[in-house]
Amino acid sequence: MKSNCKHSVVSTMDRVDRTSFSSIKESNSGVAQSFTTTKTSSYLNQRFDGSHDEEAIEDAHPTVLHGLVCPCDSFKGWKGIDLGPKMRTKSKSFGDLKALGHRFAWDSHTDVGMKDVPKVESKKVRGQYPPGEAPIEKLPMELLGSIIDQLATDIPPNGFTARNIDLMSLLLTSRSMHSATLATLYNHITIPHSRIFRKFLSHVAAHPSLGTIVRRLDFSHFNPTGAGITARERAETKNLIPETMLQCLSLTPNLREFLAQEHIDDDLDAKVIKTLLCDLPKLKALDLCACGSSSFRDSFSTVIDTTPSPLPAELPITRLSLHECPILPVRVFTTLLPRLAHLTHLDVAHTRITDEALMSIPETAQLTHLNLSKCTNLSGEAVLRFLSTHPAAKTLVYLNLAMDSKSAEMLSSDEITELLPILPPTMKSLNLKGSKMDNTHIPLLLPLTKHLEELGLGRNLDLPNLCRLFVPDEDLEIEEQLDWTPHTLRYIDVSDLSVTQLDLGTLFGSRCPVLKGIAAPLEVLEVNTEVFKKLEKSPVVKRVGWCLKEAGRRYWLVKVKGADDEEDTGARSWKWGACYWGMRKVPVARQEVGGMYGHYMFKR
Repeated sequence: MKSNCKHSVVSTMDRVDRTSFSSIKESNSGVAQSFTTTKTSSYLNQRFDGSHDEEAIEDAHPTVLHGLVCPCDSFKGWKGIDLGPKMRTKSKSFGDLKALGHRFAWDSHTDVGMKDVPKVESKKVRGQYPPGEAPIEKLPMELLGSIIDQLATDIPPNGFTARNIDLMSLLLTSRSMHSATLATLYNHITIPHSRIFRKFLSHVAAHPSLGTIVRRLDFSHFNPTGAGITARERAETKNLIPETMLQCLSLTPNLREFLAQEHIDDDLDAKVIKTLLCDLPKLKALDLCACGSSSFRDSFSTVIDTTPSPLPAELPITRLSLHECPILPVRVFTTLLPRLAHLTHLDVAHTRITDEALMSIPETAQLTHLNLSKCTNLSGEAVLRFLSTHPAAKTLVYLNLAMDSKSAEMLSSDEITELLPILPPTMKSLNLKGSKMDNTHIPLLLPLTKHLEELGLGRNLDLPNLCRLFVPDEDLEIEEQLDWTPHTLRYIDVSDLSVTQLDLGTLFGSRCPVLKGIAAPLEVLEVNTEVFKKLEKSPVVKRVGWCLKEAGRRYWLVKVKGADDEEDTGARSWKWGACYWGMRKVPVARQEVGGMYGHYMFKR
């Protein structure tokens, strides 16, 4: 059973119980908020049962990554390729290698003896080209790599399909295609379980040049029981332990993104955390979602408390997620945040961040995504002061200030009144769930609805207040009604409104605009459990062209698009890979929704 202790911050807490593995991804059904959920990682290409014991494995065994395909050991990365003194200035990126007609510096083969081999003149056939002469093979490496990237899939089409079959075929096409495909294959490494981690580590240990290509290590799909074993049995195999994790990081010096989650928190010891913070100068994104073991807390504290501090004055990280890490002590935030001079994404939902730590964010930061949801140590006064005066808050696109009104309140009614007029016009998503609101806030919300696409409303509102966001008040002058600017909202969270406040009889009536075409482009209404159960068996939902969706603890009324409706998948650049609405976890890497990150985005 899932423990509820993650939903309250307790100072004497020793550890936070882990959530059972759940992989949730967006479904291409054409209806928003359609998700598929499995207890098995989407990256496993075979089903495991308890009869298969996991063993520490070597690279000689078959692998789901691919066979042994790599440049020679002298390869130091694409930018380290020697073009010679005469040609170096002709390509500042050192990428257009094929156009320059030069041999790769990492190619260990030579042409010795080849000059004596007679050339065979092949008959030219229209549409057929000799090896290395096809037009696509002559493209600059950057362009060819971008084309091949389109074949890579973040998540398999179903739970047990091999992920990159097309890329594996490209490896066998020609030398030039092989070289370009390698960069795509090793650019983003996803680890679904410890066997795959061991096989990947064996590859890069035997051929360190491959490690220089890796830009992302993704453990968000990691399932500790995916191979039919327990976490304890996994530790005994020593495939994924702190020592092997540290070795992996040492072999990937150009790492840009490290994505972890609660099921590997015991493998993040002090040495691993120190390496992530101090020894990877190109690391831009660090996600430690829901890591909550006591060993993780102690390891992080060891690094923070070391004297003299090993941390540099300025960290390279620009996107940081400590989402649902309530076990981390306050000094973690007061130590890390002042060192993030170029921060753009910060997710500290349900953590112990304090007013002092929040205000310590450097003025040079340019925040676009900020999640302060369920941060009970923050005061509304400090949050308001930060959003109104701090230079880093002037470029916000996503802001989540949601609270559980049953246990805590961040913003009072007066503070909401002060907050709404100062929010920047760049904002697309605003969540005020749990805050104390009333009808006086509706006029202040109206200007925001002209650029917001997501809005989470607080408590104490009712259906008439909601209607005022979509149509002008009837008592306005006719000129004002004609000058009414339509809203841009596609999603509204009204889960704080009770059945009585939402007045279902009126909501589905003929005079209410909320579910009518006049409220377009609105397509998702998030409701609470009480409302969902009332509507679950009612035929009226389908009759008005809407349907019900649910995932975990969340419930939605979703508009069913007709043939005449605009085609919009919901994908936005500010969502960083997500398509559906109401995500509650900030993504720090552009990728499709899946694994445990999808669980925290849309299921909690």
